[in-house]
Amino acid sequence: MQLDLNLLTALDALLEEGSVAGAAARLHVTAPAMSRSLGRIRKATGDEILVRTGRHMTPTTRAVAMRTEVHALVQQAHQLLSAQADLDLATLERVFTVRWHDALATACGTGLIAAVHREAPGVRLRLTAEPGDDTPELRRGEVDLASSAGPPSLPDLRHHLVGHDRLALAVRSDHPLAEGPVTAERYAAADHVTVSRRGRLRDRIDDALTALGHERRVIASAPTTATALQLARDTDLVVTLPEAVTRAARDQLGLTTLPLPLDLPEVPLHLLWHQRHHNDPAHVWLRETAIRTLEAVLALQ
Repeated sequence: MQLDLNLLTALDALLEEGSVAGAAARLHVTAPAMSRSLGRIRKATGDEILVRTGRHMTPTTRAVAMRTEVHALVQQAHQLLSAQADLDLATLERVFTVRWHDALATACGTGLIAAVHREAPGVRLRLTAEPGDDTPELRRGEVDLASSAGPPSLPDLRHHLVGHDRLALAVRSDHPLAEGPVTAERYAAADHVTVSRRGRLRDRIDDALTALGHERRVIASAPTTATALQLARDTDLVVTLPEAVTRAARDQLGLTTLPLPLDLPEVPLHLLWHQRHHNDPAHVWLRETAIRTLEAVLALQ
């Protein structure tokens, strides 16, 4: 049978959005037109693709299985039909969205923006906060570059291990913990604040202390590193965080840095991007610029 390949684009939007209205808005067509496309897709595949569950649409088993492949085919078609021109940074005009952890953005955002503006003055950057849960922003093209403590779990995401950072403690200058050697017992006995966008009061540090027979008192969680550092400056709370990427913020607040009295592995720093951008010259330049900026901060450990 003859198949209209435009249906692949419609199918990709339907699977990504999970609704006829959302797919229609994404492709700038009317909802009735998208509904007709869904009907043609159902006829061509012999599958319902999306079924109504209450007020929402749920993808079928086959739709879930084909989602990644359909998206890849659509992206390959776009790349195949797009003219590839030599990258001219002096004339490049583009907006990139970079989603980094707030401590990373604070430590490296200035350097990245300065480097980008110096080489490509027509490029603009959007630095956005990390979400509190997993999102498909990289797959949907809403984020160009993201940070992560681990490699991606999705096969269509690429990554680069930039380096590692070690954990350290931050306390106010006259904190009792700063007097004398920091042992696991003294560390556990202090009052702590965690950094968690989801408000978690426990992390891998608690597991390490439990293994040693200690339990720490976590009396608060903060949504950002900046908030946690402010709390450490104004109270007796102890915050444990990556040393290199928070150095400038700690110094600015006049906090004292102490070693972590636990044998924990260093924290890896990965950059993530979608494979659709892997060979895009402008994106390659952005990644390389970001990597140099991050490596410069990690090298100061």
